[in-house]
Amino acid sequence: MSHTHKRSLRRWLKGLFLRHVHRMITCKEFEDFVLSYLDDELSTKQKSVFEWHLRLCRECREYLAAYERTREITRAISALPNDAVLEEVPEDLIKAILDAREH
Repeated sequence: MSHTHKRSLRRWLKGLFLRHVHRMITCKEFEDFVLSYLDDELSTKQKSVFEWHLRLCRECREYLAAYERTREITRAISALPNDAVLEEVPEDLIKAILDAREH
């Protein structure tokens, strides 16, 4: 079994467990609310539940940190002049980021 498959299985099993914990959301629900959390759009109760999950779930803390880093990189690239050429960054990466920014 691959490392990725084992991690997915652990996450799925943890989701089953967390579903039965009072005031808990699953990792999938956590992912659905990340953007709203970062944009401070959750109600006080939703934020509390979100942060409770964050305290208990290492994978979601890592996911949130990666999501925040991605947003920072995207903002930095967006701030560059449109004609700026970044020779050290692969062109396919730049294209993927710019495509994502348009959606």
